Amino acid sequence: MNIYEKNGRRYRMIWDYHTHTVFSHGKGSIEDNVKVAIEKGLSSIAISDHGPGHLSYGVKRKNFHVMREIIEGLNHKYPEITVFMSVEANIVNHGNNIDVTEAEKTMFDFIHAGYHFGVQGGYMLRNWLWSLGLGKCFERSLKKKNTEMMVSALHNNKIMILTHPGDKAPIDLQKIAEACESTGTLMEINPWHGHLTVDELVFCSKYDVKFVISSDAHKPENVGSFERGLDMAFEAGLDVDRIVNVEEIM
Repeated sequence: MNIYEKNGRRYRMIWDYHTHTVFSHGKGSIEDNVKVAIEKGLSSIAISDHGPGHLSYGVKRKNFHVMREIIEGLNHKYPEITVFMSVEANIVNHGNNIDVTEAEKTMFDFIHAGYHFGVQGGYMLRNWLWSLGLGKCFERSLKKKNTEMMVSALHNNKIMILTHPGDKAPIDLQKIAEACESTGTLMEINPWHGHLTVDELVFCSKYDVKFVISSDAHKPENVGSFERGLDMAFEAGLDVDRIVNVEEIM
């Protein structure tokens, strides 16, 4: 079991629902991730490869059925853990605002969503320029468009986790937190990305939202990693009871 001691108290991650495999941008197989999750004492794990709209490393739509078959097989092979099939859908500015169709949604146990470069229909060029410090002249209008796009994604789809909100694109964090509050979407603490920052966690904690710490593992050995995320949560003064997948061991 992966136990983290902090200030005389002991904590463990219960489950990890943001992990990647060779089907998108990861380095290991689905089974590799499952084996590490078992070693670390997780009760469940989700495979959430990048959505199919990513031009470089999105999961191939034809592989959804392949992944589902593998996951069903692993649930029989490893009864000590539950393996879920998810996807880290890309947020876009058209259709239902994610790169997963209504028909494809039935393939997944639940869906996450986040913003990434490399996806058409998400103001990619302007957000990329902004990330390089070259977008001051259009930052205000871009923030408005990004926020509307993200809020629409949350309201048009049942999203379990909003992954690394604010990363790679300027957003109105107040409106995003309000949308997560109204939709029951978990806000991700992801130390591998620049957002949410500790200050942003403090801000978001003022709203009636729950948080989740993700490993965002792209290598099997990183599955179940939560220590840095928990450090960030504590620095922000966040009560562990608001983190849905971490518990204190009494």
